Amino acid sequence: MWSRFGCVRLMGQKLRIQSGAQSDDDDDDSGDEEDEDFIPPDDKGCLSSDGETDLTSKEQLTVKSFSCSTCGKTLSSEGHLKRHERKHTEQKSFRCRRCKISFPTAEERRIHSKEHSGKKEFHCEQCGKVFFIHSSLKVHLKTHGEKSFHCSECDKYFSTKANLVVHKRIHTGERPHKCPHCERRFNYGSNLKKHIRFHTNERPYQCSECGKTFTNSSSLKSHQRIHSDEKPLQCKHCDKRFHHINSLNIHERTHTGEKPYLCAHCGKSFSDPRTFKLHKRVHTGEKPYHCSICGKSFGKHGTFRNHKRTHTGERPFKCSQCEKTFARSDVLKVHQRVHTGEKPYSCSICGERFAYFGSFQAHQNKHAKEQTTPESSE
Repeated sequence: MWSRFGCVRLMGQKLRIQSGAQSDDDDDDSGDEEDEDFIPPDDKGCLSSDGETDLTSKEQLTVKSFSCSTCGKTLSSEGHLKRHERKHTEQKSFRCRRCKISFPTAEERRIHSKEHSGKKEFHCEQCGKVFFIHSSLKVHLKTHGEKSFHCSECDKYFSTKANLVVHKRIHTGERPHKCPHCERRFNYGSNLKKHIRFHTNERPYQCSECGKTFTNSSSLKSHQRIHSDEKPLQCKHCDKRFHHINSLNIHERTHTGEKPYLCAHCGKSFSDPRTFKLHKRVHTGEKPYHCSICGKSFGKHGTFRNHKRTHTGERPFKCSQCEKTFARSDVLKVHQRVHTGEKPYSCSICGERFAYFGSFQAHQNKHAKEQTTPESSE
């Protein structure tokens, strides 16, 4: 018999603590798994019936962190880790009717199918945000609580210790989640999960308007604004409007001249983090996208995607005027000038306009030759 014990509740689990030792309780009291990036907060003791802290300095709680070797997800107990790992090994016989993903249980398939249907059942009474599953709502509700956890590096405040710990990785550069397919590491488990889909070529989220597929639901949601013409964000310097806040921020730097991303190799600076990321591969030679058919490697995912179509023959971009199809969207855009008569390239010397850059460039070269006078004739 234990002479006395304290109790601490972490993400729906109870841990018993004995003086000088501690042990995990059975892990069957909660059906919800922890958040991907959850790191258990420090133990602050439990209050006894008279309101006093019931733990001494010898009764400090040490919470272990258990990481899945397959997907990098971190869980707070060995029991939860074992239960999670079954998802990778169990036969997945319940396939989603809308996409190609299969699940080990019908319940998991039911939860997943809500992402396609748009059905959201759980509403936050504080801000009105809605969620597919109740556990996501519970995690979200903590963001409305008192933000008492302070980051000493940047003065930001957080509602939970777990969120603060994860945030600090921005300052420390810690990337605990390693991709099992390559050497890349990530500071968030959710980012690793999305990255792994580039290796597996899994793109389960499909746009119902144009058929374009995505690795995650947030990218699909952002993309769908293109079809609705919804541009809620306006630049404060001009009248241009944008679908996404990131696009707005990058655009506004064209007015301010801000280029916060500096290359340590050559000193070149960039306003767009995506352009900066691609530029760094010029120095490192990194080509993370590998074609399994011919072995070629690519530094850009878009180039890799276009290359794969040379093997599959896929031509997903169709002209609405003549039914002609194309493997790349930019080639379709140029082709459509045949129907629209658009000629965006104008000669500054004679004013002639051209629909295609190649024709414009050839025309410019003619002027250059005409204006060149041999030195011998002078």
